[in-house]
Amino acid sequence: MTLLKVTGLNKRFGGVVAAKDVAFALEAGDILAIIGPNGAGKSTTFNMVSGQLRPDSGEVLLDGQPISGLAPREVWRRGIGRTFQIAQTFVSMSVAENVQMGLISWHDRIVTFGARAETLYRPEALRLLDLVGMRADADRPVRELAYGDVKRVELAIALASAPKLLLMDEPTAGMAPKERAQLMDITATIARQRKIGVLFTEHDMDAVFAHSDRILVLVRGEIIADGKPDEVRANARVKQVYLGEMGVAAAMRARRGRV
Repeated sequence: MTLLKVTGLNKRFGGVVAAKDVAFALEAGDILAIIGPNGAGKSTTFNMVSGQLRPDSGEVLLDGQPISGLAPREVWRRGIGRTFQIAQTFVSMSVAENVQMGLISWHDRIVTFGARAETLYRPEALRLLDLVGMRADADRPVRELAYGDVKRVELAIALASAPKLLLMDEPTAGMAPKERAQLMDITATIARQRKIGVLFTEHDMDAVFAHSDRILVLVRGEIIADGKPDEVRANARVKQVYLGEMGVAAAMRARRGRV
């Protein structure tokens, strides 16, 4: 069964059409990138899937069940995890405690005054940190980490809810090139091992073309292309309105890296 199915999503803000008849599907374990110029409707589409925005019309199905219009927490409960363009972590806590907080929330554990929350779900937190390559830093305060490592911690927090679908908003923003590649490599490995669908928005074309199974291109709220990386790279309209020479060069670098 298709993991995520989006049909006929429409969203208007006053006289501005932010999304027009947006439709796509995503299978478990696959990675789908949404790209496009500023104002294309990427964030609007992303936020309608996550529950941050209610569509004017259309439907979002997760595992065949409708989630359109549900509150973000209810969407999260249905099996959607999320990371943000600016990493959302507790900087005064340790790396492990951050992941433990995600696990405490997921298990609906109420921590009373005076309870030692830092002991709850620690083994599970350490296993998640192993997945993202951060176990050795489990007891370091997050504020001491390089930003690329903070993004890995945020990924571990998102995985604490055992999501079926992972939404990643500009996951490599603010990171050095090497860190970007490492984060996306880790994400792709976890997605395929655990059969987690990944939907992400991104401006770094190296990350997009190297790690996506499919790419969706939006311009002014409408889909102008939906296909495999090589198909999108060769699409004349995509090159004209978005990729240009720099984007095509990034696509070629990614293609060479996969060969």
